[in-house]
Amino acid sequence: MIVSFLASVLFLNSCLKDNVGMDWTSDLKGKMYAEVWKGGFSALSLQPVPDSVDFKFLVNIATDALPTKDITLTLAVNPDAVTGYNKLKTANYQLYPYIRIVNPTVVIKAGTRNAYVHVKVWNANLLSACDNFMAPISITAATGGVIPSDALNQGSRLMALPIANKYQGTYHAYGYFKHPTAASSRYIDLDKDYSTLTCKSVHGDLADLGPDYNMDLIVDESKVVMVGTKSTYKVTIIGYGAQVTEQVDSGDDLITGATGVTFNYWDIDAQAFVLRYHYNNGAAWREIMETLTKK
Repeated sequence: MIVSFLASVLFLNSCLKDNVGMDWTSDLKGKMYAEVWKGGFSALSLQPVPDSVDFKFLVNIATDALPTKDITLTLAVNPDAVTGYNKLKTANYQLYPYIRIVNPTVVIKAGTRNAYVHVKVWNANLLSACDNFMAPISITAATGGVIPSDALNQGSRLMALPIANKYQGTYHAYGYFKHPTAASSRYIDLDKDYSTLTCKSVHGDLADLGPDYNMDLIVDESKVVMVGTKSTYKVTIIGYGAQVTEQVDSGDDLITGATGVTFNYWDIDAQAFVLRYHYNNGAAWREIMETLTKK
């Protein structure tokens, strides 16, 4: 068995404990490994602004006994880790261009195992939300005979940094939920958060049903479509949670009764999704009309 693989499994289970116990097999006795606690891939969404954003992660000495001497770890931005991750996962991440490790040298004191590494990234406003970025921070060296872990596993924090698209944010939802049981029909009037899925789509709750029912809203920016006097982009809805979710592109207004109303678009000037869809779970359709206005 390859030691780096075995160590990565053991680290996840017990390397913050003072006594690793029976997981720490005899062939590893006395060895020390430098790792990022729960290392490897993680993600942090960035707003498209120039301001710096900080993140931190814990580095750890995994061993069967507490270190008896101070241990110095050196960390660096590691572009090769991005290349390796892309090859391993068939991904297309790019190196985030604006990274600074605040404390690239970390001292873990004798009798302890851990310390934090702090990283700053900035200038997300200069980057495209349609590209995939990563800040790869790896342990490159360690003193005292400590072995740095594999850079594609426990030896790095591979921080994906998706740029929030312009549709991400908090919206006020107003509309109507038409239920086959009239007493269960109701108005929708609440705030909901939608997060970046791709550079032109967001993900959030469906109607007022909470986290078990949600949807993707995919915006087609290829063409401006006029809805009356409003400039809009068409929107496609993909629903999750129900057996069947379908969008309704035109129909009667469920609140005013107006006929021939067009739905499922992004109102460019109003910064609002205008939506109509229905779903079922093998019974009668539940129909929802809602306008999500960005706050």
